[in-house]
Amino acid sequence: MNKWYLFFGVSVPISLIMLIPLSNFDSVTGVEISNMISFSVRWAVPFIHLVIAISSLQIIFPGALTRWLMLNRKYIGLIFAVAMAWQGLFIFIMSYYFHDYYFSEVYYFRDEIEGSIGYIFLVAMVLTSFDFGKKFVDSKQWRIIHKAGIYFLWAYPFSVYWWAISYYETPLMIDYFFYWLGFFAFLARIIAWGIVRNRKVSRKTRLNALLGSILIVSGLSLSALSLYWQNSITESLTALEWSSILELWLPFWPFEPFLSLMIIAVGTMILTKEGVRRIDPDIIEQR
Repeated sequence: MNKWYLFFGVSVPISLIMLIPLSNFDSVTGVEISNMISFSVRWAVPFIHLVIAISSLQIIFPGALTRWLMLNRKYIGLIFAVAMAWQGLFIFIMSYYFHDYYFSEVYYFRDEIEGSIGYIFLVAMVLTSFDFGKKFVDSKQWRIIHKAGIYFLWAYPFSVYWWAISYYETPLMIDYFFYWLGFFAFLARIIAWGIVRNRKVSRKTRLNALLGSILIVSGLSLSALSLYWQNSITESLTALEWSSILELWLPFWPFEPFLSLMIIAVGTMILTKEGVRRIDPDIIEQR
């Protein structure tokens, strides 16, 4: 199962499953379409988490499996795009045929901004994944589109599931599953980045090792205890009026879902930072 065989072998069954509720469209309700929006996202999320981790997994676990994943990374991304296309269709049906229900029960302006930006990135990434789209961008632009796009498309569902387990008192088990799946997918990128940095380090200091380790452990602890610190951190970060206003317009602001990963990344950077060599004063004198 490689390339297009993999793509059609996975995306066709997903599409057939999505067609089931539409087969009896006349009796479908707004609530059912809303559930299908969530259902389509649950099919899509594992693929975007896998895509963002693949190149890092090859560094951490080099082998036949990770080589196969790298070979098929583009097609795994296209499977994600198919599942998200179904979500887009369900959102259109919801907003067009169930207008009142959509704006009274589902619509939230910031979610609309984040979702729209995500779809813009997704379309741009799909188009530039093929030769007819690549000719409109140079290599640097292509890299920016795909790098920024993959981070944004990972961040959106990750933040949704982070809020589900950090804000609501009775989250579902699937919320925990998708949160930790997204967390470890990005953690793999940090670990791989740290491995590459560590290979270039010839000398470390104990202080860097200690401080970096403390920050990494702190970040891991925060990732598991977000229910207990989310409210106080959010209140602190949005206490200023400009920050509170920015929360309505800037996607993911003030970035609470990513705080633990940021701390782990900083800890990894310090841990893999080369120490300053101390030069013996006698050597300087001799010189």
